[in-house]
Amino acid sequence: MSMHSMASVMDDPTLQSNFKGHKDAITCVDFSPNHKQLATGSADKSLIIWNLSPKARAFRFPGHKDAITGIQFSPFGDLVVSASKDMTVRLWTPSIKGESTVFKAHTAVVRSVSFSHDGQKLVTASNDKSVKVWSVHRHRFLYSLNQHTNWVRCARFSPDGRLLASCGDDRTVRLWDASTKQCVNSFTDYGGSATCVDFNSSGTCIASSGADNSLKIWDLRTNKLLQHYQVHSAGINCFSFHPSGNYLISGSNDNMVKILDLLEGRLIYTLHGHKGPVFAVAFSRGGELFASGGTDAQVLVWKTNFDIIDYRELLSKHSQRVSLDPPPHLLDIYPRGPHLHSPQSGAIKINPVVADTQSTDPDVIDVDQTLYSFMRTKKPLPS
Repeated sequence: MSMHSMASVMDDPTLQSNFKGHKDAITCVDFSPNHKQLATGSADKSLIIWNLSPKARAFRFPGHKDAITGIQFSPFGDLVVSASKDMTVRLWTPSIKGESTVFKAHTAVVRSVSFSHDGQKLVTASNDKSVKVWSVHRHRFLYSLNQHTNWVRCARFSPDGRLLASCGDDRTVRLWDASTKQCVNSFTDYGGSATCVDFNSSGTCIASSGADNSLKIWDLRTNKLLQHYQVHSAGINCFSFHPSGNYLISGSNDNMVKILDLLEGRLIYTLHGHKGPVFAVAFSRGGELFASGGTDAQVLVWKTNFDIIDYRELLSKHSQRVSLDPPPHLLDIYPRGPHLHSPQSGAIKINPVVADTQSTDPDVIDVDQTLYSFMRTKKPLPS
């Protein structure tokens, strides 16, 4: 099936739900691996775990003393990690008990936190200019990466755990070898802070976004710039790769969420859902949903719809193949040299309407208060 006949059966994304419960800007979002929950962190210092099934309660976890800056479920969904301006990182068991382990992680604001893909390690990035790696189960510091010369905004492990990528206000994106702890590459052509960095699912590329409105994708095997998008009209705060590697969503200070088709190298959707800058976007682990959040304190959950290939079916076909040749790479399919992509008139603008208007906002239960009220209600019933 050609790309064009495929495009004709793509459906537009639709807004599935709109969660209200935070009292300040949403700074980070992440879906649980089983697709049943969504975790959000906010400048209101709280973390909320929303249940994606309709009418289910959400749970708010207090604990951090300042704004939450990053959040992620572990690969197996048994832990949630959060980072905060209070200089700590907390590991939560996402249960009604609301138990957490606190790491005094840095000497300044922690900007981001992320699990390695095997769930054994954490990487944190901070305004103290360092990137640190931690053992999840032993709860201890392992090593520090110290070549950034300004605040570090984001750090991530590669899928195989052999590399780390980090970026920040020194306008560089750095690549590190996890075994030697050396900086093996640095990409420095940003016109402003580099705000977010991540690997694609195959680990062959990294993307990073900038305060200079640009989004760039590099091939790690050739160290060449593959794609450069200038589709936002203000700084980009966040982005997320679709698990297939074929799409990317980004959120910006221009209040927009944009969706790029990386194979065709073009902007395909502009989503007008937020009344203010967008600080957080994330695809679910299987790619069927994505979420966005920002200064308007609302969390929007979208059905992807445009990804018509069932990604899990594709993966199972891959694992059935006998010969293990590497998956096709962006370079094989699209740009043969760096070039600039700007917003074409072909991009579809969507002013979303929530599909389900019947259900009210979920009840948000404060975890420490629930425990207290459970204890209180155990009075003997009047006879």
